[in-house]
Amino acid sequence: MSIGAVLAQLRHEFPDVTISKIRFLEAEGLVRPARTASGYRQFAVADVERLRFVLSAQRDRYLPLKVIREQLDSVPEDATSLSRFDLLSQTGFTAEQLSQLERDGLLRPGPGGRFTTEDITALRTIRTMTGLGVEREHLRAVRAAADHEVVVLKSFSDPETVRELADLFTSLHTLLVRAGLRQS
Repeated sequence: MSIGAVLAQLRHEFPDVTISKIRFLEAEGLVRPARTASGYRQFAVADVERLRFVLSAQRDRYLPLKVIREQLDSVPEDATSLSRFDLLSQTGFTAEQLSQLERDGLLRPGPGGRFTTEDITALRTIRTMTGLGVEREHLRAVRAAADHEVVVLKSFSDPETVRELADLFTSLHTLLVRAGLRQS
């Protein structure tokens, strides 16, 4: 995303942030957006998360940039790794709602209790589905079906085959649901 889009995302939580501030944090090495062939900054979700971390550390803990940089450098960088706080702030779910989804098995944090950008997509999908009237027990049934597919996929050892089969399972599932709806 562009620097303007990043600013729009951050401004709600950090009203004082400016494009100049984002450029300054880049110059200090706290964020490293990609560049297009013409030199424009292209920020990834991970860059926005780093900026959110930096701005929060400055605002909430009054940490100097040197200390923040050391903290960022001490954590192995995973472009899709999000904290629980970041996940909540990006999705609008409450901590209790998130905990309930974890108890239902609909959301499973990874190593160190971290989440991914796919978890954001899953939460937004769940919110849309529940808004349309889907109940928790129906969502748990979807989770159970996915778990069954994972068991089958784990029986294959080649990662490329697993990825291809996962896509095929998704396609077949969609086709079977549509066929079932046509018949009813």
